[in-house]
Amino acid sequence: MSDQITQAKARLTIPALGAMLLPGWRPGTSCRSPLREDRKPSFSVHDGGRAFKDFATGEAGDGIDFLARARGLSNAEAVKMFITLAGVESPTKIETKRHEQRKPIFPDDMRPGKHVELVLLAKLRNLNLEAVQVASERGLLLFADMHDGDSTITAWIITDQDRRNGQARRLDGLCWQSLPGTPKAKTLPGSQAARPVGIGEAAAYPCIALVEGGPDLLAALHFAWAEGHEGEVTPVAMLGASLTIPDDALPMFTGKRVRIFPHLDNAGQEAAVRWERQLTSAGAAVDCFNLANIRTSDRGPVGDLNDLALLHADDFETDRSLWSLFDFAGGGHE
Repeated sequence: MSDQITQAKARLTIPALGAMLLPGWRPGTSCRSPLREDRKPSFSVHDGGRAFKDFATGEAGDGIDFLARARGLSNAEAVKMFITLAGVESPTKIETKRHEQRKPIFPDDMRPGKHVELVLLAKLRNLNLEAVQVASERGLLLFADMHDGDSTITAWIITDQDRRNGQARRLDGLCWQSLPGTPKAKTLPGSQAARPVGIGEAAAYPCIALVEGGPDLLAALHFAWAEGHEGEVTPVAMLGASLTIPDDALPMFTGKRVRIFPHLDNAGQEAAVRWERQLTSAGAAVDCFNLANIRTSDRGPVGDLNDLALLHADDFETDRSLWSLFDFAGGGHE
């Protein structure tokens, strides 16, 4: 752990943390504190951006202490989050990546979806059929008959032309009963789990909707098609909030306009900060769309982009940012 902390402190400065967590704060050797009301500059960031001191309160510390104060975290929580935001991986994760270089094992009968399967999937995820058809035509969506315990069920699989990563879900919408914890998503054996799905296809598009998971990938196509932007915007999916974009994939985002649609849980929000930092460093123009305080048609809260397909009519009428989710030229929605 000490080696990880050392690496993280070398990578992530307090000004960089401020840019992630405290938009509008201007750090310097003499500046206003972002951690309390400070009418006269009494705060200093020094030591190359790796230490701070509040001359009014006497508080001082490093980037981890700053993060703990900014987010109200315990020291242990701040250490864990700081390492994550810095993009430092544990030896366990590095070893996992080595194992992930195996060739993924896809079902032998993996195939494009039949019309009835596309219709069922569109209904299951509350999406327009055209979006599901586009996903199929681009090779981002395939189907297969897969074993789940003693049963054989039809599954829909999110992958791409590279075939380096793939994740399957049951077409009936149920959990995989044969897996511990009965999750709904099954990463196919041998997959490079951190590989962004659809990044190869994104080469032909100026704009990328970066999402978490297969349902949100389909939802991105749903909204892009509905707004008439399917020729400009393509979805790219990270298949888990704990994942970091691999170094070899980052150059494929360079020069792109990227909008991140994070999940609203803590893991999703932390992932968005991490991915935004990586993509900005790679030369992409990045913003995040905030789904907070939006309701579905049954008045439940929206938690992700797929939920937004059940947008409450009143919210759509009053929130103009929802009228052009994929008009990336419109700037950020932080």
